[in-house]
Amino acid sequence: MSNRRDFIKKAALGAAAVSSIGFNGFAKEKENEKEGALEFPSKKVKKPVVISTWNHGLPANQETWKQLKAGKSPLEAIEAGMKIPEADPNVRSVGYGGYPDREGKVTLDACIMDHNSNCGSVCFLQGIMHPISVAKRVLENTPHVMLAGQGALQFALSEGFKEENLLTPESERDWKKWLEDSKYKPVINIENHDTISMLMLDQDGNLSGGCTTSGAAWKMHGRVGDSPIIGAGLFLDNEVGAAAATGLGEAVIRTAGSAMVVELMRQGKSPYDACKEITERIYNKHKNHKDMEYLQVGFIALNKNGEHAGYSLRSGFNFAVSDDEKGHRMEDAKFKMSWDK
Repeated sequence: MSNRRDFIKKAALGAAAVSSIGFNGFAKEKENEKEGALEFPSKKVKKPVVISTWNHGLPANQETWKQLKAGKSPLEAIEAGMKIPEADPNVRSVGYGGYPDREGKVTLDACIMDHNSNCGSVCFLQGIMHPISVAKRVLENTPHVMLAGQGALQFALSEGFKEENLLTPESERDWKKWLEDSKYKPVINIENHDTISMLMLDQDGNLSGGCTTSGAAWKMHGRVGDSPIIGAGLFLDNEVGAAAATGLGEAVIRTAGSAMVVELMRQGKSPYDACKEITERIYNKHKNHKDMEYLQVGFIALNKNGEHAGYSLRSGFNFAVSDDEKGHRMEDAKFKMSWDK
């Protein structure tokens, strides 16, 4: 009998202890909710880290890193880095020299966002070499998030930017060749890289990011992709992480892609798992869609611990990474399928 009583007594004490621990844990959780703070398992934080899409992300990263180490603010550093591919006529999907739309016009989209969720964006902008800089001015000098088309151009000119022709002879030649068939298939592959998206975890542990693009080649005049849309082409939550997209913007917009990647990281998923899950969600929603034969999307993600990853629907996507541990390098993203499937 005494053994049975001892067992019941010990079990009761154990249950009380578990209940107490559970209650205290719950109270701590509720207290944190009141404070608006989220707590994640403590890990060694790697910072600073810069990650950006495609091969042209490497020189962009290098300039961003240089500016960050020289004491520039995160947004100044991102702006400086992204101006490199914007001004490079050999990068045919960003800025100067980018492929035009069906009417032979180079139209530009860009956005930028800081750790306080301040953001600026421009879309359907023409005649300005550096849309990332105009997006940054929208953030700094207006009460708005996005300016479009002629209004974005007027704002840029009022801020001292110079209007210039962005259609290079090479891009004009390719456009005229395309006009022979006028066949619109916005393939996003190794030749048509679409966006450069960049994410940063700075030395203070704060996140920021930006996107800039001339969009899909031969698009309809007036088309806007995901790159200037906060929540689609770029999103960050400074408590959690940041994500950015590349590829066919329509598919990313339909799924609020980057915001969903960040939300999955909020739920505890790694950057890799979050990118993979949203890419597979896009596949499942588009597998019977008319866009599927040429659909490519990819995501990069960076969390508050400095962990990064990329993942794409089809093969061929890579991204640039910069940190103190390994310097500047390219990494190939894992993918769901090859282009021949």
